[in-house]
Amino acid sequence: MDLLSSLPAFLLAVVLISASPGPAMALIVRRSALRGFRGAVPTVLGLEAGLYVWALAAAAGLAALVAASEVAYVVLRIVGAAFLVYLGVKAWRSALKKQPAEAEHLEEDVRPARWWAAFGEGALVMLANPKAAAFMIAFYPQFIPADRPMFATTAVLALCQVALEIALYLTLAAAVGRAGAWFRKTKIRRRLDAVSGTVLVGLGVRMAAESR
Repeated sequence: MDLLSSLPAFLLAVVLISASPGPAMALIVRRSALRGFRGAVPTVLGLEAGLYVWALAAAAGLAALVAASEVAYVVLRIVGAAFLVYLGVKAWRSALKKQPAEAEHLEEDVRPARWWAAFGEGALVMLANPKAAAFMIAFYPQFIPADRPMFATTAVLALCQVALEIALYLTLAAAVGRAGAWFRKTKIRRRLDAVSGTVLVGLGVRMAAESR
């Protein structure tokens, strides 16, 4: 199998995986709806930074250790589930909180502290997901020729995945952000917070409850 010949199948698989509903999608939609396109950028970059770290860990064999260790897998799963529930409860509290009159205006905030907080939120959601480790172990070897170095080839493929997902997720953020004025109306915002909070809590509970 040649690497270039397998690349189209790899990219198609990435597109299909990226389009699947999950914590990443929920975070990006909520962030871009309430904070605009620029407000969603650090969340997307944080998610993809976490994904790239898992890809390199898989290539180095570290992800396999996490997946094989019952204790490490359960601990990571509980941490990830707890963080998703925390984000969901935070969204619920926002839905119940009385919004100021200016809440319907654009809330893009690019201050460094807010930027890095959103980046860290995205990275932690990805890094605290043990399913990401198991996925990387199973996914990348299918597209790596036997005569290619595992680590270097995984790093290149992961870069392709990160670049493609950033483009896809930023396109989604831009589309949602264009309707931001509607989403930021007080009633709509509360409903969005309530729905996104429920989705995040549900994902967290499912992550905590599911087995390997």
